[in-house]
Amino acid sequence: MKTLWLTVVIPAYNEKVNLARGTLELVAGYLVARKYPWEAVIVDDGSTDGTGQLLDDFAGIHQNFRIIHNPHMGKAASVITGALAGKGEIILFTDMDQATPISEADKLLPEFAAGSDIVIGSRSGREGAPFFRKVLALGMVFLRALILRLPFNDTQCGFKAFKAPAARRIFSIMRSAHPLKPISGPAVNPGFDVELLYIGRKLGYRINELPVVWRHQKTERVSFIKDSMNGIRELLLVRWRALTNAYKL
Repeated sequence: MKTLWLTVVIPAYNEKVNLARGTLELVAGYLVARKYPWEAVIVDDGSTDGTGQLLDDFAGIHQNFRIIHNPHMGKAASVITGALAGKGEIILFTDMDQATPISEADKLLPEFAAGSDIVIGSRSGREGAPFFRKVLALGMVFLRALILRLPFNDTQCGFKAFKAPAARRIFSIMRSAHPLKPISGPAVNPGFDVELLYIGRKLGYRINELPVVWRHQKTERVSFIKDSMNGIRELLLVRWRALTNAYKL
């Protein structure tokens, strides 16, 4: 058996609408055309709308797709679970709605041969996003730089890739600092991306940020005001964990 080169991780929570739109077929179509060995790991986050069965059915007729069923613990837990279960040399996570299409991996993946340890997508322009969302995003850029000294334009794009050793180390640290546990209600975990990038920088990993295509997808799971407030709270939590050596870096 060939060594897997790429693992694509996709968190899934109540994705019946996205699955009906054919987003997984788009992912499968892209991956099947690749010349390197790959796998897709989809983590069902305790969905209540039949997503779990739909994913099992999909994996039953598509090779190299694995489904992991988690209790509902939020998006962060799903990504961590999938990344730590991945067998590829490169771990890439992407959202089920494909707001950034999987084909944008063609921009990120070559950067690893150039020496990057982590490559993150950056949503230049944010096509279709409401104006107030763009304003809130600018405010969060300022706060991330102020509180955590993160130099990135966009930490929140759900399209990031890692060399496997970097992914395993970062996500293992995050899981140890605050163990995963069941929750109720949707959870997008706005501090998750900030935390993983903060830890990655502290560990000395080379992180590259590249512009990617992104198109706004309507969702009832995101409340921009509420999630922005949670994002500020989680920024402060990351800073507190760093000050109290919770990450043991």
